[in-house]
Amino acid sequence: MIVIDVNLLLYAYSVPSPRQEKARMWLESTLSSDEPIGLPWQVISAFIRIVTNPKLPGLRRSLEEATGVVSEWLRQPNVQVLTPGEGHWSLLRRMVVEGQASGDLVSDAQIAALTIEYGGVLYTADRDFARFPGLRWVNPLS
Repeated sequence: MIVIDVNLLLYAYSVPSPRQEKARMWLESTLSSDEPIGLPWQVISAFIRIVTNPKLPGLRRSLEEATGVVSEWLRQPNVQVLTPGEGHWSLLRRMVVEGQASGDLVSDAQIAALTIEYGGVLYTADRDFARFPGLRWVNPLS
């Protein structure tokens, strides 16, 4: 399973940068593949929070546009929302403690724990994920 981090979604939809076209092409190709795709609720809510915040730089979207984009992703037959299971706390605790994840990094620890719980590989452009033991991750933009 491919688990997608919010930074790739933001590059594809809102952050004007040299990475934007590559991220958008990667995302479109991935979503249209047969590969199972996982989207944690944390990633979905972060995407909506960031792309609708008028105080942040980049392309801003209305709530209708942002939620419409998410609805398009979730309509794909290979996409599922990842939710914590019964063993989530032990994974999350391990990611927080062993990964030394405090403050803002706790959100990353949650995504790492969900990725491991589902046996996935996290696709992200964020090197902070290297801190989490047992997490398999790939930067598709490098």
